This record gives sequence, structure tokens and C-alpha cells, in this order.
Amino acid sequence: MALALRTAIRRFSTTSWRSSAAASEQIGLAAGSADHGSAKTWKIVTFIVAGPAIAFCMYNAYTGEMEHKAHHHQPEFVPYAHLRIRSKPHNFATANEVLRMLFEWRQMLVDLE
Repeated sequence: MALALRTAIRRFSTTSWRSSAAASEQIGLAAGSADHGSAKTWKIVTFIVAGPAIAFCMYNAYTGEMEHKAHHHQPEFVPYAHLRIRSKPHNFATANEVLRMLFEWRQMLVDLE
């Protein structure tokens, strides 16, 4: 796989550099610009190299996850009483407290203006 990818990149880079260099020389001579087609080259490289690389990574992650799910099973939930003690109060505010805090914030902002 790596050899095929390396060969494809080598072929692409040599042909695209030659063709973009020849095209940029013609355009540069005609228009008098200093652009050598680098934006076009990088755009092509992005789609040719980055696209398949992202697709390969997605495929690799998906197959790894499916392999993990195939042999890993979640143990059955056992509701142990000593783990389910709810003696502490909730760490979030009740609705009345939230409204009071919002009102106080609004008053503070009005006072600052």
C-alpha cells in the first residue's frame, strides 16, 4: 500500500510540476506576472493527496472500531445499592435560583451602563 502510494505521488509530482511550470512560463511571459502556478498546484495536491488520506483514516478508524465491537462486550449492569447513594444535594441550581441570578445579573449590567 505504501509503495503504491509513494509511486503515485512521485508520478503525480513530476508530471504536475512539469506541466504547471510550462504553463506558468507561458502565462508569465504573456502577462508579465511572477505567479508560477503554485496555487493551482497546491489545490491539486490537496485534492489528490489529502482527500484519499482523510478517506483512508476514516476507513481505518471505522474498521478498528468494528473490530473492537466484535470482541468487546459491555458487562451487564448490576445496580449495587452502595454505589447509588444520593444523599448530597444537586450541584445545579433550581429554577427559582436561576431566575433570581439572571435578574441580579441584568440589574448589575443596567447599573454599569
